[in-house]
Amino acid sequence: MKWLLPEFIEDILPAEARRIEALRRKILDLFFQKKYELVIPPLLEYTDSLFTGTGHDLELRTFKVIDQLSGRMMGVRADITPQVARIDAHLLNRKGVTRLCYCGSVLHTRPANPGATREPIQIGAEMYGAAGAEADVEMLALLCQALALAGARNARIDIGHVAVFRGIAQAAKVSAELEAELFEALQRKDLPALRSSTRKLNSRTREALLLLPSLYGDAKILDQAQAKLPGTPEVTRALATLRKLAKASRYPMSFDLAELRGYHYHSGVVFDAYCDGVSGAVARGGRYDEVGKAFGRARPATGFSIDLRSLSNLRHGTKKK
Repeated sequence: MKWLLPEFIEDILPAEARRIEALRRKILDLFFQKKYELVIPPLLEYTDSLFTGTGHDLELRTFKVIDQLSGRMMGVRADITPQVARIDAHLLNRKGVTRLCYCGSVLHTRPANPGATREPIQIGAEMYGAAGAEADVEMLALLCQALALAGARNARIDIGHVAVFRGIAQAAKVSAELEAELFEALQRKDLPALRSSTRKLNSRTREALLLLPSLYGDAKILDQAQAKLPGTPEVTRALATLRKLAKASRYPMSFDLAELRGYHYHSGVVFDAYCDGVSGAVARGGRYDEVGKAFGRARPATGFSIDLRSLSNLRHGTKKK
């Protein structure tokens, strides 16, 4: 039938549209109260810019088209965060701390989770120019406020820090090829592969890397990490940041020091928020200082994005996968 929409693309009908719009206004009002300024990036732009600083993690998720005016490749955004980083680096070009927020649709080539829409509505906040843990604490606290505003039930935060693994690997001066092997093994929690990849490393480094997959749980694992991992400056700073974040969250937190989501994109803390009624993460965030550098202007950056459509259905009782 000609009027059928593509798979995992659907219309939003009046009742759901009303819920989404009401929550959008509430969350944006919260951001405005906290002095975050609204920006509205374009739906598509040249892929050269769209993928800058993301380690090409977004490339497979992005629809691409040829611009008939220039002949250049363009992409329909799969994530708004890199666009906001570009705005901060090139258009605003401010000194000091800048707080920005946004809301808009993104498009994915495949659903992020089984049964999920390929056209999520993303709302988020970003802070540029603040390198300290206090900025990460502010972002996590703001996310918790937004989830509470939406009535998220049994919300919880999973959190990691890519600098723990990166600090261990860099201190041992492992090659880029071996670092990629170790990364893949940790991503899969594949202990046999991890043992194989670490067999030629010194015993201290090997023990630390083999320990990472077991450092998962509540804040007590931070004490274990402090006692057993190498006390490099990177690892010490990362653990100190995680301790501060543990105190800032109004929701239960679980820590995973082998969590390397967005390793080629994030530079510090990474976190996912979950709640009843949504099978995947309802929000994601973290620190991504390298993106500004990739745009030619090094700027510390931290922030989060929320799946607004899934979050808006919670009060109504509609479950989204």
